[in-house]
This record gives sequence, structure tokens and C-alpha cells, in this order.
Amino acid sequence: MNNYPHNLLSIEKSATGRRGVKYAPAQKPANAYLPQNLLRAAAPKLPELSELDAVRHFSNLSRLNVGLDTHFYPLGSCTMKYNPKAYDVLAALDNFTAMHPFAPVETAQGTLEIIYKLEEVLKAATGFDAFTLQPAAGAHGEFTGALVAKAYHAARKDKQRTEIIIPDTAHGTNPATAAMCGFNVVAIKSGPDGRVDMAELQKALGPKTALVMLTIPNTVGLFEKQIKEAAQIIHDAGALIYMDGANLNALIGMVKPAQLGVDIMHINAHKTLATPHGGGGPGAGFVGVVKTLEEFLPFGRVNFDGKKYAFAKPSKKSIGSVKSFYGNIAVLLRAYFYLRQFNGETLKEISQNAVLNANYIRALMERDFPVYFKETSMHECVFTIDKDKMNGVKTLDIAKRLLDLGFHAPTIYFPLIVPEALMVEPTETESRQTMDTFAAAMAQIMQEAQTNPDLLKNAPQNCPVKRIDEVSAAREPNLHW
Repeated sequence: MNNYPHNLLSIEKSATGRRGVKYAPAQKPANAYLPQNLLRAAAPKLPELSELDAVRHFSNLSRLNVGLDTHFYPLGSCTMKYNPKAYDVLAALDNFTAMHPFAPVETAQGTLEIIYKLEEVLKAATGFDAFTLQPAAGAHGEFTGALVAKAYHAARKDKQRTEIIIPDTAHGTNPATAAMCGFNVVAIKSGPDGRVDMAELQKALGPKTALVMLTIPNTVGLFEKQIKEAAQIIHDAGALIYMDGANLNALIGMVKPAQLGVDIMHINAHKTLATPHGGGGPGAGFVGVVKTLEEFLPFGRVNFDGKKYAFAKPSKKSIGSVKSFYGNIAVLLRAYFYLRQFNGETLKEISQNAVLNANYIRALMERDFPVYFKETSMHECVFTIDKDKMNGVKTLDIAKRLLDLGFHAPTIYFPLIVPEALMVEPTETESRQTMDTFAAAMAQIMQEAQTNPDLLKNAPQNCPVKRIDEVSAAREPNLHW
């Protein structure tokens, strides 16, 4: 088995004429169907493999991956929680997947009903008056929400509002969102407790402020205790308050964000509602708004007149479409199944378990790794390292060594306000036994830093890919064969 060429690309395993499936020869040449300018001059260079070789190739590649189905994946901020497989089965039913996007609404009543009911249950869970389900990711939801805020101020002829205030504990995509929507970013520092500094916020607010984007809980895993006070001074300044709901998995069932004074919020479906994450999508970033902003939402909302579901007639003030057709319908379906499986009480229990797990793993690990902010965590906890005790071992070395020990690394070096940051988020789906094992691995790494630091500095030792020159890999990537 050790001699099997796992490290070869499929094209390198190719043998001319080898086939997994054989087709009958074409009855007519390709030029009978296609114009000459669309025909290839030469056959494409594709791997020629037997079915068995293809199965072995991809099966062995899958074994080299570290993924949620095989390993603990404590990726802070990204929330890598387990997604029930039953949702995948339901979303793959022919009733959903066989529907053509241009099908008349009369033949799409089931899908439209789910879109309508998903918005209703999201409204009930968050307190907002309306939602758009079109955005294709959390960052896309931010983009949509910022455009809604821009349209709101434009409708009021308040054209001087060109700034968005963003604290340094915000979700990392917030500044990019603001810039992409044409706003100037005003960054403010957090206070010593890791939360918004109210004096800094008050100082930054002014007639140019369109929006203040707060991540709640924030990226150091803390709840913004003064959110209602902050909302009041933001509104008094004529601005809107945006809540980045990426970390709603620590709040859903316990608090309705609209009742905190929030005007706009997006929900990362994969973080809170158990839908897929990774690979660039598909995803969803639902955006909820208060009543005064409803008319600016994108096209694609669904109405029900008591007999039939249909797309709502868009407002003239709508920002338009942000996604084609129904949005990422398979993700919407999974989110709906999740919310239908649970109710307010069980969602509350899920959030409580996410918070409990984060604080449990924090209690285990802070014997060896200092917690940067000495307060109760919400969904995640952020550690640092005591450089005087590490013999030159850095956070990156710890992350690499974890791969040897069978764990995906947590998020490292983020948030930027924490030096040598290790951001750990176990989520509510991990067991106590898994967290105990992870904490034991971290304790082992700390011991190795004292006795054999070079082991960590050269990790990983037993992974398919060893330590690489990451600077060169970033500057001179080799992306093709």
C-alpha cells in the first residue's frame, strides 16, 4: 500500500486508451451540430483512467483531508458545526431539485411556500419586520444591508452620510463591505474590556455617519453589554445600526436583536442554521430589517394571498436584485428544516450549549494558554501565549503541531487586537469527550514547547504535506500542472 502513487496527479496516472466508461461512436461528426469556430483543433488533455483507478484516486485524496466529518474543527469566527445529513437528503428531493428556475409560479408553489414560511420564522426568531433571503453568503448579506442603508439615506436626501463606523472587534469582512458600497471606513478602537468604547463611538459619530456596524457577540467572543445605549446615541445622530449576525448561534432563542435597537442584521446560515460551509459556497446570508427599511429590500420576496404564493411586487425604492431566481434554494431549504425541527426553547438550549462549550474549553486550556480578555465568553474564546515560556514557539507552530495530533487548527492571528491569537470555537455540536481530548493535546503541545521546541517549529511531522515556505507559496503560487 505504501508503494501506491498517492502523490501523483490524475493526469500523471493516465494511460492512453484506458476508459472507465465506453460510449458508442458518434453517428455524425461534431461539425454536423456545431459551427466550425466552436470545434476543438485537438482533443483536450484529460486523464484517461479506469473506473477503479478513478475511485482509488479520489478516495485516497479524501483521506488526506481534514474535515468536520473526520476531525474536530475548532475554527473560531467561522463556526464549523455539524450539519445533520437528513437535511441534505431532504434538500435533494426531486420535488425541489427538478424545478426549473423559469417555471411558472403555479408549478413552484411548494418551494415558494417554504421561502415564505422561512421568512416568517426568521422574523419571529429575531424580531425584525422583514427579511430578504436572496444574499448568497454572510458577506453578501452585509453588502446587501449596507446598500439598504445607503438607499434609505438617499431617499431622505441625506447625501452627506458617507461614512460607516466599524470597531476593531468587528467581523473581518465589515470594512471591505463598507468600501465596496462606496463608504469611507471610520475605524474605532475597542475599550480595555474588548467591547465598544462608548467615548470613541460618540467621538466618531457625526452628520457624515450612515451606519455603525457592530458584531454581536464580537470577534473576541464577548457580548456588547451597552448595545441599547449605543443604539440610542447612534439613532440620535441620525445614523442606522447594523448588527453583524455572524455569531447569532450564541444568541438565537435567548434574545431578539431587533429589540436591542438594531435596524439591520444579516444571519450567516452556516453558523446558526446548520447549512454547508466551505468551498466558496453555496451559502446564504439572510438580511432582516425594521419596518422603515422594508421598502428598500431586494426583489425576490414572496407573498401569500390565502390561496397562492407569488413573488411580491417590488417597491420602487428597492435596491434591485442581488441574486438570480430564488437565491441559493438548497441552502434555504436546509435552514428551514433546521428551524422547523426546533422551537424557541430548543433553540435557546442550543445557544446555551454553544456558550457552555466555549467556556468549558476555556477553563481547560487557560491553565497553559492565557485568555486575553478575562470575562465570560460567548460562542468562542480567544487565547494568547506567554512568549517567555514558549522557547521561541509561536502560535503558527502550535497550529501546525495540532495537525499531527489529529485536529484542525483553530483560527490564528485573528482578531488582530490579540497578539499571537488562538481563537477556539467548539460550537454546540461537540461532545465533552472531544473537548477534553483537544485540551489534552494543547497541554501536550505546551509540554513539548518546554522540552522539545524544535519539534513544534518543524511541525507537522506526519502529514502528507510538511512545513512549507508559506511566504514563497503566497508570492509564487504553483497552481497548475
